[in-house]
Amino acid sequence: MFKPGYHKRQVLTHGIVMAIKITFLGASQQVTGSRYYLEAAGLKLLIDCGMFQERQYLARNWAPFPFDPQQLNGVILTHAHLDHVGTLPRLIAQGYKKPILMTEPTVELATLIMLDSARIQEEDARYKRKRHKKSGHKAPHPVTPLYTTEEAQHTVPLLKGFEYNTPLTLNDHVQLTFLEAGHILGPASLLFEINDGGQIRKLVFSGDIGQNDKPLISDPAKIDTADIVIMESTYGDRNHKEHGPVVDQLETIINDTYKRGGNLVIPTFAVERAQELMYHISELVYADLIPDIPVFMDSPMAVDVTEIFKRYRSYMDQETIKLFQEYEPPLRFPGLSLVRSVEDSKAIKQHKGTAIIMSSSGMCTGGRIKHHLKNNITNPNNTILFVGYQANGTLGQHILRGAKEVRIHGQRWPVNANIAQIQGFSGHGDQEDLINWLGNMNPKPKHVILTHGEADSAKALTQSINAKWQDISIKNPGYQTTLEF
Repeated sequence: MFKPGYHKRQVLTHGIVMAIKITFLGASQQVTGSRYYLEAAGLKLLIDCGMFQERQYLARNWAPFPFDPQQLNGVILTHAHLDHVGTLPRLIAQGYKKPILMTEPTVELATLIMLDSARIQEEDARYKRKRHKKSGHKAPHPVTPLYTTEEAQHTVPLLKGFEYNTPLTLNDHVQLTFLEAGHILGPASLLFEINDGGQIRKLVFSGDIGQNDKPLISDPAKIDTADIVIMESTYGDRNHKEHGPVVDQLETIINDTYKRGGNLVIPTFAVERAQELMYHISELVYADLIPDIPVFMDSPMAVDVTEIFKRYRSYMDQETIKLFQEYEPPLRFPGLSLVRSVEDSKAIKQHKGTAIIMSSSGMCTGGRIKHHLKNNITNPNNTILFVGYQANGTLGQHILRGAKEVRIHGQRWPVNANIAQIQGFSGHGDQEDLINWLGNMNPKPKHVILTHGEADSAKALTQSINAKWQDISIKNPGYQTTLEF
């Protein structure tokens, strides 16, 4: 059994030195579906195994993996978000049975996310079959979930958690170290140190890089140097800070919605974003800056994630640890209801007067948020507030870009509600954060490969990097492209 900090013996398999080869199987000139197939020093590794969430790429979730899962030496996760772990059960169903390495909090969070994803897929499939039967619609393919709860449960025993900053020996030539990425609870940048004939080559997968000075979450670690960096570019074309402090923006939106007598509906990522929202709303409540109105966190997974946050306080920043120890708890405040049951979720619709309703999924691709959107999107007194990235082709992106009408659960709904966005809530760093993260490396990497971003974002980030450091080779590979170093 693997233990945190265990590194004196090999944790994967013995191998021989070879070139570093990376095949980009997701998050390539788009945001979701993070998957990288790494071949180095005799090892075949999969970095992340995420779900595609953009509508135009959903078929990739169903496709067989373009490698033999049984031939992998290991799988390594940067963090627990669905677009990084969401197809692990399919990998296991196709024959992978070896360890899946990650940080300690990621074990618990990934378990929750996969089980919740399976539950939502099963519920959505049942709901869709029922709707088709009622309407007489003949689906061209059987309506089935991508994977079942049972298949997700088979994945859990393979998840192995390790501490930050403790090298793990993967074979005679490769060491792996998890470094704080500052994105959610327990996220990691991956540092591979590869002994190539006596020369140590450093390869870094950034994972999703967070912002500095965010509540709850620690800042991203500074990495001294690397030869090759696989770097996210989600917000490579913009800066969050120009819009002002997020808590001030949130205060204005809540009060404006209250004055109209409407509801505030917030599509919410259950991991980190839900907890950060609770943190900031608690600030406003304790400072008496917003009216006394009910706040519903309608996401069973977000409720469970909140408990995990409380258990892993040592992974949080010092300010948050101090709040837990000395002051009002930042994840609990008067007026907050944590909703688990379907019955209690349905009852929210009957509430009279203004309410704040937070529910997942954050991109409106499934889950209870779709029901709350149906109930609220047609009323001009209501506000739909987006606090996270909305990938191309998702329902959230259509609403945010000004669609006059959207399709939810097979019906068309006019968009009459006010649509708002606070970008600074994002768990992703902006262009300035990304440049600063890369700027900590000295000497600078020879190669930077931009992933996890739309083409325009990667292009803007490329221009910004080149303006500061002309000697860095920058690439933005497409889907299934292989690069060799």
